[in-house]
Amino acid sequence: MSGTLLAFDFGTKSIGVAIGQRVTATARPLTAIKAQNGNPDWTLIEKLLKEWQPDDVIVGLPLNMDGTEQPLTARARTFANRLHGRFGIKVTLHDERLSTVEARAGLFERGGFRALNKGSVDSASAVVILESYFEQHG
Repeated sequence: MSGTLLAFDFGTKSIGVAIGQRVTATARPLTAIKAQNGNPDWTLIEKLLKEWQPDDVIVGLPLNMDGTEQPLTARARTFANRLHGRFGIKVTLHDERLSTVEARAGLFERGGFRALNKGSVDSASAVVILESYFEQHG
């Protein structure tokens, strides 16, 4: 096992992607994949999986602040199930509450408003999701 994990921040228009290493518990943004109503270009995801060969895939699970589900929660679950079904890879859902807020704050701190483009925010959110996963699961 390489200890490599790939994380996705699911969205209906854009899906952020990050790569991380379990050994160092660090992650970095890769790219954001455009989606049409939540449907990504699966060939791009396949390329990422082949290139990085992750041991696990983490998909952010959007929940309300009180832990209840919201409309996007079911769609993120469907995306995770499709990842597993198409590629046979282990997929873990991970609570992503406040990941976008944290990602925006970090990007703004480093680059001001210019850094806040949609793709950067989505991939930075995927980094936050993956780092949070590392904190909770070692």
